[in-house]
Amino acid sequence: MTERKDYIVRATAAENQIRAFAIQSANLVEDARQRHGTSPVATAALGRLLSGAAMMGSMMKGEKDLLTIQMKGDGPIDGVIVTADSHGMVKGYVGNPNVLIPPNYAGKLDVGAAIGYGTLTVSKDMGLKEPYHTQLPLTTSEVAEDLTYYFAKSEQVPSAVALGVLMSKDNTVRQAGGFIIQLMPFAEERVIDALERKIEKITSVTAMLEEGCTPEQLLERVIGEFDIQVADTMPAQFSCSCSKERILRSLATISKKDLKEMIDDGEPIEVTCHFCNSHYSCTPEELKCLL
Repeated sequence: MTERKDYIVRATAAENQIRAFAIQSANLVEDARQRHGTSPVATAALGRLLSGAAMMGSMMKGEKDLLTIQMKGDGPIDGVIVTADSHGMVKGYVGNPNVLIPPNYAGKLDVGAAIGYGTLTVSKDMGLKEPYHTQLPLTTSEVAEDLTYYFAKSEQVPSAVALGVLMSKDNTVRQAGGFIIQLMPFAEERVIDALERKIEKITSVTAMLEEGCTPEQLLERVIGEFDIQVADTMPAQFSCSCSKERILRSLATISKKDLKEMIDDGEPIEVTCHFCNSHYSCTPEELKCLL
């Protein structure tokens, strides 16, 4: 894992006409890789979505707000799903962590082909009666472009999303991170034009991270000429809220007949959390308490 800490920067620029987010996330992506044993292309897909979701989660206002993003396509990875809160905590998994496919035409990990054609679903749980769901077709399935499309179509916010994961030769995560730059409705034409020209010149997030850029320096590269004002920073990490107690609570919802069959077997049952791959063993005695 990288020695540098993972964190998110939130900033504004051009007298609040631009709002910006950037993340350094190599440690949390490597944590996810180790937990799930993901192949390089699965690590890249999951890592990009974890990084994007962490920044999007930091946009939410409520203490208990939750964001869930699912990319479900017809590719061999069998879907990617992540959940983030408003405090920089994020978790996620892929359907097929062992997927292996050839590199794309540029010799890069082919995340788009791994995910395939399908749908992007964004759900926001903000403490209302029902979560707010948005479903859109996937565009390139390369993650960043799909989140850019989501912001434009669902939130009507012109945005530039850039995400990257760079693997080492030993298939551990060397660099991961990205940025989200958004234009506010009152942005002036001169600001819009200048920002578009600047973003067109950005080639690779991972190249900038490899040069040693921090999240602040990523934003400086992209919108430095617009007088950036850093609002705050927050730590980012892979974190799951699962526990033995939660597992038992979920088991309590199944039918008494099924519970009794498990107890009569006389063997502990093993339950695995999809999000973090933690394993829990529940004894027949613990199951009896649920009855």
